[in-house]
This record gives sequence, C-alpha cells and structure tokens, in this order.
Amino acid sequence: KVPTKEIYEPQDLKKWEESEAYRDLVGFITAINDAVKGKKISDSYPVSQTIENLVAMLDKMSNWIDEIPPIDQPQRFGNKAFRDYFKRVKENAEALVRKVVGDKFEACIPEISTYLVESIGNDTRIDYGSGHELAFAAFLCCLFKVEALTEQDAPAAALKVFERYLHFVRKLQTVYRMEPAGSHGVWSLDDFQFLPFMWGSSQLIGHKRILPKSFVNPDIYEHFAKDYMFLGCIKYINQVKTGPFAEHSNQLWNISGVPHWEKVNSGFIKMYKAEVLGKCPVVQHFLFGSLLSIQPATGT
Repeated sequence: KVPTKEIYEPQDLKKWEESEAYRDLVGFITAINDAVKGKKISDSYPVSQTIENLVAMLDKMSNWIDEIPPIDQPQRFGNKAFRDYFKRVKENAEALVRKVVGDKFEACIPEISTYLVESIGNDTRIDYGSGHELAFAAFLCCLFKVEALTEQDAPAAALKVFERYLHFVRKLQTVYRMEPAGSHGVWSLDDFQFLPFMWGSSQLIGHKRILPKSFVNPDIYEHFAKDYMFLGCIKYINQVKTGPFAEHSNQLWNISGVPHWEKVNSGFIKMYKAEVLGKCPVVQHFLFGSLLSIQPATGT
C-alpha cells in the first residue's frame, strides 16, 4: 500500500497516538536507543551486507548533490536546484531500495521507498526538519519490520547508517541553503535534527570522562566528535553558528547542567514524544501505509 496522509488537524493526534504506527515507531526509536547504549561509533558490532548497502546508497545520494549544483538566484535561502535533486531521488527511489534489499522484498519496495523520499526534505518549501528525520527513522523501522534488517543490526543502523544519513542531510541543508522546517529557533535543540541527540546521549551513558557538563568544552567535542553522535552535533553547531553557545543553543546549554547522561537521555525521549511526535505541524506530513498503519494498536 502506498502510504498516505491521515493526520490533518490537532484532534487527529489522538488517533495517531493510539495507532500501530506510533507504537511501532516509538518501539523502534527506543530499541535503537538501548542498542547503542555505551557504544562508540568505532566499536565493533555486527555490520551486515544490508547495512553496507544502505551506507552505499546514502553515498550515492550524496554524490548526486555534486552533480546538481545550486543555481544562481536572488533568494538567499531555498536554492531551487534542490527541486531537481528531489526529482532525481523520487524517480530513482525504488531502484535505490531494491539495490539495498534485493528482489525478494519486491512487494514492499514501493511503500518503503516512499519514506526514503520523504526523508530528504520538502521540495515545495525547500526545507528540512524533524519530520523529515522521522521519515528516515520510519524507513529504517520498515526495513526491520520486513526483516531486511535483523535485531543484531540495531547498533549499526544508528552508528553506521543514521550517522551517514546525518552527514548526507547536512550537505543537503548547506548546499541548497534549506530552511529549517518549523524552526523553534533558540528554544529547540537544533534547527534540523533531534534523534542524534537522543541516541548520542545514550552512547555516552556510563562514560568515565565525558559528563554532560563537559560537552560544551571544545577540547571534548573536537576530540570525540567522530565517536559520539551527540558530540558530532555539538561540533557541527559550533561550526555553523556564531556567538556564545549559551545564546544560540540555550536548550542544549541548559542540558549541560544535568548531572548524568541517563537523565539527559530519558529527558530527550520525553521531549521527542512531546515536541516531535506530539505536534500536529510535524506529524500531519507523516504518511501511513500497511507497514506503519493508522489502525488502532491492539493489546500491549
């Protein structure tokens, strides 16, 4: 089933929060959160052929950006070349996913590839936000549901695939000067992402040296950015924003006052449910099919 919109107004949020899709996505996001606990990106964990294929797919999509350079235009933001880029991804999405999973998943490729297209941003508004990031989580969640990925792939799904996705969308955002979708500005964690903060804080649980208070220290984030998604995000923010960290990233600055990563991590999970999954402007764009269904979840 090709996924379609089901959420149109705030009163539909109850239907969403009671749906199979909501239950499955929250289950997936928290399972990945548990799978990366205390793990560095460079640690050893299983890397299956499908994981390798996903990284290669993202590399290919990243290379396409180089082939479709931004155009000269009067507007500073929202480079219209992104629409050509988007069209290329949309036209090739099924082929990209087929190359990742093989022919035996043929029946679900049209559905799964829809989430891949949704994960690169919006071609009308030329923006990117946490709803697009959620679509990539949905894409991975579907691959687990159809068993193209298995439980042992969980750490690599975040530390290899999602990490690669993050570098890819940062390139998209930068090259095409994409607007943040529904940016909360200084009061959000980041103009574009959320999940690498959540999963990245889980990676840091139990770390002997790096405490929440130390992530604002350049020596720490410069040195450990390659191994910890959270610190990679902090390093990136400091590259793209100017001025004191406490001013441009107030919410993150406040988090540096929390004593333990466990508390930071559980706070992010609550915040994600409230600020991303609980907000109509984000989830009204979410598409529901047979793998992530709007049907009410039954049982536990």
